[in-house]
Amino acid sequence: QVHLVESGGGLVQPGGSLRLSCAASGNIFSKYAMAWYRQAPGKQRELVAVITSRRNTNYANSVKGRFTISRDNAKNTVYLQMNSLKPEDTAVYYCNAGYYSGSYSPYDSWGQGTQVTVSS
Repeated sequence: QVHLVESGGGLVQPGGSLRLSCAASGNIFSKYAMAWYRQAPGKQRELVAVITSRRNTNYANSVKGRFTISRDNAKNTVYLQMNSLKPEDTAVYYCNAGYYSGSYSPYDSWGQGTQVTVSS
């Protein structure tokens, strides 16, 4: 299993920015595809962004052009830069490790999540 710790969430006004971080345990971080999910109350967990071990990226249409996923393998960390935030981005954001073979497949390992609230 992979132990994940998310951080960087908070309260931000519409149009603002946040950068989320996810620190991962283990010695094989660079081999994983990594992803960010989010979940709002009463809604299913939604895949937001994916970065493969080769640093290819994919984004949900709702965040494309506003969010950027990146990784620093030397720090075992994945980031989500969120710009032009909207109220509908409000959710708990979770990091996940998995693999990518045409599409992302998550492992059943999640951090505690970090709350992002976008409100004026």
